[in-house]
Amino acid sequence: MTRVKAGMVLALAAGLMATSAGFAQQPEGKSRRRRVEEKPLELTPAQVTELTKVANERKLKVEDLFAAAKTYTPSGVMDEYVLFSSGGQSGQVFAIGVPSMRLLRSIAVFTPESWQGYGFAGDNDPVRAQMRINGRDVTWGDTHHPALSETGGDYDGQFLFIGDKANARMGVVDLRDWETKQIVKNPLTVSDHGAAFVTPNTEYVVESGQYATVLGYGYATPDKYKESYRGMVTFWKFDRAKGRVDTSASFAMELPPYWQDLADAGKGPSDGLVFINSFNVEMATGGVEKGKPPFEAGASQRDTDYLHIIDWKKAEAAFKAGKAEKINGFPVLSLATSVAEGLLFFTPEPKSPHGVDVTPNGQYAIVAGKLDPHVTVFSTAKIRDAIANQKFSGKDEFGVNVLAFDAVKEAQVELGLGPLHTQFDDKGYAYTSLFLDSAVARWSLGGEYASKHPEKPWTLVTKTPVHYNIGHLCAAEGDTVSPDGKYLIAMNKWSVDRFLTTGPLLPQNFQLVDISSGGTTMPVLYDMPVGVGEPHYCQMIKADKLKSWAVYPEVGWNPHTQSLDPNSPKQGKEGVIRDGSQVIVNMTAIRSHFTPEHVEVNEGDHVTWRIVAVERTQDATHGFCIGGYNINLSLEPGEYQEFSFVADRPGTYPIYCTEFCSALHLEMMGYLHVKPANAVGSK
Repeated sequence: MTRVKAGMVLALAAGLMATSAGFAQQPEGKSRRRRVEEKPLELTPAQVTELTKVANERKLKVEDLFAAAKTYTPSGVMDEYVLFSSGGQSGQVFAIGVPSMRLLRSIAVFTPESWQGYGFAGDNDPVRAQMRINGRDVTWGDTHHPALSETGGDYDGQFLFIGDKANARMGVVDLRDWETKQIVKNPLTVSDHGAAFVTPNTEYVVESGQYATVLGYGYATPDKYKESYRGMVTFWKFDRAKGRVDTSASFAMELPPYWQDLADAGKGPSDGLVFINSFNVEMATGGVEKGKPPFEAGASQRDTDYLHIIDWKKAEAAFKAGKAEKINGFPVLSLATSVAEGLLFFTPEPKSPHGVDVTPNGQYAIVAGKLDPHVTVFSTAKIRDAIANQKFSGKDEFGVNVLAFDAVKEAQVELGLGPLHTQFDDKGYAYTSLFLDSAVARWSLGGEYASKHPEKPWTLVTKTPVHYNIGHLCAAEGDTVSPDGKYLIAMNKWSVDRFLTTGPLLPQNFQLVDISSGGTTMPVLYDMPVGVGEPHYCQMIKADKLKSWAVYPEVGWNPHTQSLDPNSPKQGKEGVIRDGSQVIVNMTAIRSHFTPEHVEVNEGDHVTWRIVAVERTQDATHGFCIGGYNINLSLEPGEYQEFSFVADRPGTYPIYCTEFCSALHLEMMGYLHVKPANAVGSK
């Protein structure tokens, strides 16, 4: 390989800005941030020689040094963006800093997680209660599509929603404390895929289905597929003031038994519309065990599938007018109602699509078909015109009007093999993942975007190879009305030869791509192994939009209700209260002790334990566990928790702080004494 020369390093140094910084010591309890003062980087000849030597010893190229300079984030310097990624089969959400690509936090959603004390609060844990489906504990999820709350089509940094494909659930995360507050289960279907997507002001969180089924957990044999199976889309009403989905104001729409996929909401001129991909318009039912064609063959016979176009504001009006029917207790607008009321339309789209993405100005909807090398650009103005003037090419088998393809198409752009998902920047470019090419394509948008770049509208500009088999991708605020450009994340499914082999199960690979300049320059800056779950999609928000709490607002704060809890113990009022076999424990936690330290109960007692961390210093987190009773809590400063259990196993149980909190952390412990039944009352 070409050796790095000292002159190359000098050129690199001359082209970069660096920081000289020191650490400003702050009083305890306040953030210790790196003080940054920008000034040009100046290397001495000796430093150039040493840097050149290191680069050559590590066999680095000049572009590697550039990439390192663009991504290295010194301790105490904060990332510019936060990436919220699905955690796949882990059931969680990952928060990753950009450009450092450091994992900042795993947010527990559908899977109990002991470090966060999530799902380990005794016999009546409210988290586990939300995870039950039809009376069964379902303690894992397959998270796919996170969605940040929006105001005016722009991220507002307040809430995060995430879907669970395996179990048709959706989680609501409050980004003040980065904790899950609600899990809602769709009563119509077993699994879904298209969740979550928000309308421009987060009026609704959209959840589209995936595999058609008999709605409401019904039963029918495959030969009754067309008659009995159906798809669906659910509009979950979000109450921003409460930070919760209002299930009583939510509704769904019955759809044909095609397999609905991903969704996106219109914005600006297309506000009020929701676009949803679908595939298996063939209504294939598989059956290889009976000698029939497999699903993948049957579901990809036609040259096109149907893009679903829904007027959600009209659908909302129909629901409020009482035109919905109940399925499994949930209001559903029937197919017949949707056709009669003009709520649902189709138009042909490239076959086997996986992504519909609305441009920042709301004027176009981009669809990529996995088995078509093109992306198809639909004009939302032409769609509205075609609906208004009934420019139909016919109806589908269920009576839904199909808009004529040529009446709504704006352009088609040939990009490469396996196009999937599209994002946008601030320079008039779109970026599409190419699964089979293992590449990211940059292409030029037309219309009002044409003046932002020199290229001919609707043309491929360049491709950057990524490693390997990219699925989704994510640009900085790239699906909002105001994208930032600058960075893009390629979410690659394979990582062969990129990292050390970790046995047959390899991590996936997030690659950071620099899209800050236009034209054909689009280098990969960083490889990040993701060794947990199978991430699918992510969104990237400017970090300064997040208004996270450093500590809870008051001592005694209940994170489940996001309010001060009247049951929170007060310092000086700790102790054990007994009423027959009902026992209440009031406990406080502070460095480095619990009060009380000894708790005595009798075998068979029902124990309600109330504990509060009275700390007010940032990051002074405590844990609390009772071994043998499956109880572990994380107590951030000011946090109150309550749990209950039956003391049905006599013995002496150490309790201790599970979060290293101080020099005397190991001494922060106590005992739960469960007196055997045959010893109760004895002397």
